[in-house]
Amino acid sequence: MTKGEYRVGITFNPSGDDMVGKIKRAAANLVDLIETIPVPDVNSLESAMHSNDVARLRSLAQTDIETAAMYAVKAATKKPVE
Repeated sequence: MTKGEYRVGITFNPSGDDMVGKIKRAAANLVDLIETIPVPDVNSLESAMHSNDVARLRSLAQTDIETAAMYAVKAATKKPVE
């Protein structure tokens, strides 16, 4: 299981909803793509600041994708008011 699949809970789809599966797959793929952005090696204070910033930005992007996937799944599965 990839990091993206784990983060979005790719296997959790009790209703078997196709749209939920597509949303989770797209989100997992994007999280995994962002994971491939290299974090530079640290060999000075300046490069440490840069490296930490790259890692922070990757993490923030991945978190926002998880959040977006959650809301998209909610929208896709929202039942009408009875």
